[in-house]
Amino acid sequence: MAELQVSIVAADHEVWSGAAKQIVARTTEGEIGILPGHEPILAVLALGEVRLSAVDGSHVRLRADDGFLSVENNRVTIVSRVAEVV
Repeated sequence: MAELQVSIVAADHEVWSGAAKQIVARTTEGEIGILPGHEPILAVLALGEVRLSAVDGSHVRLRADDGFLSVENNRVTIVSRVAEVV
C-alpha cells in the first residue's frame, strides 16, 4: 500500500517527520484530507490542528499556525511559523 512521506517544520526546527496513511489539516478554504495518490496542491494553513495517522498505527495531533501545506508525489510538507505536537 502507498504511503505519504511527511515533514512538518516550524520556523526554527523540524516538529515531525515520517510515513503516514492519512493527514487532515485546516486550511483557509476549510478542512482537507490527504491520502496517498492525492493530486498536487499548495494550500494556506489556518489556525488549527493537523491530524495524521502514521503507518505504525499511531495518531499524531499537532497545532499549526501561519504557514502552508504542499502535496506532490505522495510527499507532504507542512511549513508553519509555529508548530508543536499537542
